[in-house]
Amino acid sequence: MNKKIVLLCSACYPTTVLYNYINGSFEIDHVIEEKPMRGLALAKRRFRKLGFFRVTGQIAFSFLVVPFLNARGRKRISELKRKYAFNESPVPGKKITRFNTVNDASCIQLLQQIDPAVVLVSGTRIISKKVLESCKAEFINMHAGITPAYRGVHGGYWAVANKDDENFGVTVHRVDKGIDTGEILYQQRIPVTSNDNYATYPYLQLGEGLPLVRKAIEDVFTGGLKPQAIASGRGRLWYHPTILQYFFYRKK
Repeated sequence: MNKKIVLLCSACYPTTVLYNYINGSFEIDHVIEEKPMRGLALAKRRFRKLGFFRVTGQIAFSFLVVPFLNARGRKRISELKRKYAFNESPVPGKKITRFNTVNDASCIQLLQQIDPAVVLVSGTRIISKKVLESCKAEFINMHAGITPAYRGVHGGYWAVANKDDENFGVTVHRVDKGIDTGEILYQQRIPVTSNDNYATYPYLQLGEGLPLVRKAIEDVFTGGLKPQAIASGRGRLWYHPTILQYFFYRKK
């Protein structure tokens, strides 16, 4: 039986932890890593999509507020890393192949050559239909939010900001051509404490989501993978908060 696993990813902390966690139960055969979009290219893309004032507000939040939140959450982050026993060992270089984007034709060729049963997705750009249809694998993603209500980024933060703590959590889903619109495989609601904030939420969601990813892989290998009939309310796509949004929601 085909039990090959490919990790399709960007280089980031959640990818490293995900690799080590899953590789402890099932060997990950190959890691395909895309070059991150940074600097001017990323800014131009966001300006075109969201507009100058919104992106400027997001940048202001990142530079003026996030460092403070990181400092305030440092103790809690260390606590969560210990609680979930995150393994931060680097991904072995011999397993990594790098492309400018996971949508490169050469990435498709590599996936077809490996012919995996599972492709785990972590932190990539939107994956094209050609890539999704390039092999018979199940493409699976862990999303830091409850879908469809909190698609996009910072789903946990937006749930709390909207005083919707009962929808703070994590979703494991199939990947389709939309943004976090794939069929839901597993969801986990997570209690939020007064010690948590914007900076700590991702670590909490990562720790609770990892076992769900492992379950989904087990389901693929046993032939039991199936979507869950979970109603999460009206769907919405969320973006990085602006500095004005952050202070507005703090007062609500």
